[in-house]
Amino acid sequence: MDRGQTSLETAAVAPGAPGPSVMAPVRAVVRLRRRVCLLRKRRLPPGVGPDCGPQAPRANPDQPRFFTFDDPAEPPSRTPRKRRRRSRVVLYPETSRKCRPRAEHRSRAQRCLLLLVAIVGFQVLNAIENLDDNAQRYDLDGLEKALQRAVFGQPAAVGRIVALLRDYLATHVHSRPLLLALHGPSGVGKSHVGRLLARHFRAVLEDGALVLQYHAQHHCPEPRAAQDCREELAQRVADVVARAEAEEKTPLLVLDEVELMPAALLDELHGFLQPQRSHPFHNAIYVLLSRTGGPHITRFVLQNASRALPLRPDGAHGAHSAEAAAAAMWAEEELRSSLQALLVREHPLWQAAAIVPFLLLDKRDIVNCFRDEMAGEGFFPEQAHAELLAGQLSYYRVAGREFAVTGCKQVVARVNLL
Repeated sequence: MDRGQTSLETAAVAPGAPGPSVMAPVRAVVRLRRRVCLLRKRRLPPGVGPDCGPQAPRANPDQPRFFTFDDPAEPPSRTPRKRRRRSRVVLYPETSRKCRPRAEHRSRAQRCLLLLVAIVGFQVLNAIENLDDNAQRYDLDGLEKALQRAVFGQPAAVGRIVALLRDYLATHVHSRPLLLALHGPSGVGKSHVGRLLARHFRAVLEDGALVLQYHAQHHCPEPRAAQDCREELAQRVADVVARAEAEEKTPLLVLDEVELMPAALLDELHGFLQPQRSHPFHNAIYVLLSRTGGPHITRFVLQNASRALPLRPDGAHGAHSAEAAAAAMWAEEELRSSLQALLVREHPLWQAAAIVPFLLLDKRDIVNCFRDEMAGEGFFPEQAHAELLAGQLSYYRVAGREFAVTGCKQVVARVNLL
């Protein structure tokens, strides 16, 4: 090392060498090299010299050739930290799409699905509009007002009839016909409701042939064979439903005095309700008027007179509380259930029928019947005169109330005597 340094210094002071501006940096480099060699000599293990000159011994190839302040022979002073396990990066294949497909590359199935949704939505909207149009054709609001004005003492029966008609006539296509069974004692308004229904449907359908009125005692008297009556009824019903199907309307068939019909006619009516019948027979309304079950209704009303039967929305016989109204509605539901169970034992036809019981009329309803009939015959409907005529009839007196035995059956005959 001394020879190398002496040669550098001798070269630095030789004659003809550069001036002091060049020698100063060379001296600085020499001093830095000397200092580095001293520092390396202190840090290396014994027997190994620093690589600072041309004659310096070659370093061990196993030893590191970089500068460090740590002694390789000394063990580490502390245990190394555990390296945290990094979460594995999710890599996507190069062929995967990382952006939304362009409009020209969309699947055809998506377009078909959108078209199907649009078609279904249009059909639903069109069906809703057709429901309103079909219900307005029959003017059920006008029918309800006419029944409430002309039928006395039967608010619950009128409300149930209109509700059933409204639900059925909301659409033209049905899976089964509507069978209304109006039951009650004589003179409570069943036949009157049948005539009002027939008159209203003739007016709104603008075709009298779509309304059939059948009276068992008139069209099938006792001497006539039941099989002939059955064939005639089947032919008449088939003609009505076929004509109604051609005009896309719902016909009305009113059958009065059903309790006088032979079993063959009841079997034929029951056959009209079967699902194997053709489609035109499913779009029809059958109204059966019968006195069957009349004694059962009379007994039920007299036993439950304290439940405010019949239920009156106008508050007759005093204002009804919520508990009294609920009790009356529960009593009417119980009456319908018991009456249907009684009728089913006689014929399976009543199993598919919507039972509408007509209750007994009290004295106030009889007075209204007299006033209405007097006004129709040209007499002045005086209240005192009507009450006098109503007092001549027979009544059931129970729980402070009076129920007419024959209803309004004798009203017409007594007004004709005036």
